[in-house]
Amino acid sequence: MKKNNITLSEVKKFLKKKGLVILSKNSIRLSLDNSFKNFYYTALCSLVLIMFFYTLPIFINLKDNVAFKAKEVQNKSKEKLERVLKKKDSDANNESIDVLNSAEVFEDVFKFDDLPSDTVRLSASTIQQLFKDTNYNLRNVRKNKVVKPRFLSLLPNEMKMIESTKERKNLFIQIILPLILEENNQIKIDRKKLFSILNKKSNSNLEKRWLDKKFRQYGVKNKDFLTLKIRMDEVPVSLAIAQAAKETGWGTSRFALEGNALFGQWTYSGAGITPLNAESDQTHKVMKFKILKASIRAYQRNLNTHSSYKDFRKARSELRGNDEKLDSMILADYLDKYAETGEEYTKIIKQIIKQNELRDFDDVRLLPTKIKLKNLI
Repeated sequence: MKKNNITLSEVKKFLKKKGLVILSKNSIRLSLDNSFKNFYYTALCSLVLIMFFYTLPIFINLKDNVAFKAKEVQNKSKEKLERVLKKKDSDANNESIDVLNSAEVFEDVFKFDDLPSDTVRLSASTIQQLFKDTNYNLRNVRKNKVVKPRFLSLLPNEMKMIESTKERKNLFIQIILPLILEENNQIKIDRKKLFSILNKKSNSNLEKRWLDKKFRQYGVKNKDFLTLKIRMDEVPVSLAIAQAAKETGWGTSRFALEGNALFGQWTYSGAGITPLNAESDQTHKVMKFKILKASIRAYQRNLNTHSSYKDFRKARSELRGNDEKLDSMILADYLDKYAETGEEYTKIIKQIIKQNELRDFDDVRLLPTKIKLKNLI
C-alpha cells in the first residue's frame, strides 16, 4: 500500500479553505500579553476612579471647614479691632458720647421760671452802698479769700452809666462772684456725695434715686459712673467771670440787662432774645433767664454736658488726675468752640483773666450760711 506524505503547508492550506486558523506559539503568547495589559489598565483606571470619587467628598468638606474657620477668624479679628479702637477712643476722651435731653439737663434751671416775679431791681448806687456798708470789696476778698453770701438776682440798669471802667468791672465781679461760688459749692457737695456712694458696697433706695436724677441732669446714659464723675465738676471762677465779662461787656449788654443772660447761650426754641443784627435766615435766640443764678447754672451745665466741650472736660479731668489745680489759663484753650471766632475767642478770654488778675478768685471760699454746709464744702 502506497503511503501518501502530507506536508505541513498542505495542511495549512486545507484548514485555511475550511476557514480555520492555526495560531503559532508566538501569536498565542502575544495575544495573552495584550489581554493581560488591557486587564491591568482597566483595573488601574477603575481603582483610580474609585479613589477619586471616594476622596472627593472629604476634600470638599475640608475646604468648607477651612473656609468657614477663615471667615470666623476674620470676623473675630474685626470685632477685636473695633473693641480696641473703641477702648482707645474711650480712654482718650474719658467719657461716653450721649445725645442730650435738654428738658432733663436743664430741668432745675427751668424751675427758676416758676419763681414769683416780684424780684426788685436795685440801682447801681444802692448796690454799691450795700456793699460798702457790709465791707464787701474785692481788695479784702483777694487778701482774705472769703466772701460772705450776698446774692442779687438782677444787674442794675445803670451799668452802662458808670463812667469809670474799673468801678464798673468791680461792681460786676462783686455781683456775680458769690453766685458763681454758690454754684461751684453745690457741685462740690454733689461730687463728694457721688464719691461716697461709689465707695459703698450697696446703696439705699434714696441714694439710687439721687443717682438716677444726676444721670439725667448731666445727660449720662447707661449709668456710666466714669462719665458722671467727669461731667460733675466745677468751672474755675476766673474762667466763668472772664466769659461773663466778654459776653456781656462787663454787664452792659441788652441780653444781660433784659434777660439776665451772662454767657450768651443760644436757643432755637422757647423763650429768648433775638439779636438786633440777626440775619433773616438765622433762627437762634439768646436764652433769657428769670434771675442771674439761673444763667450761671445753665452755663455750667452747658460746659459739663455738651459734646462741643468734651475736650474741655477731658483736660479738666486730667488736671484732677494729676492732683493739679484747675487752671483757667489752660482750660480756656479748650473753649474754642464756644464762639464762632474759635481760637481768637480763647485768646481774648485768657487776656481778660490775666489783665484783671481774675485767678485771685479761684481759691476764694463762700462763707456758708449753715454749719452743716461748712463741713461739706
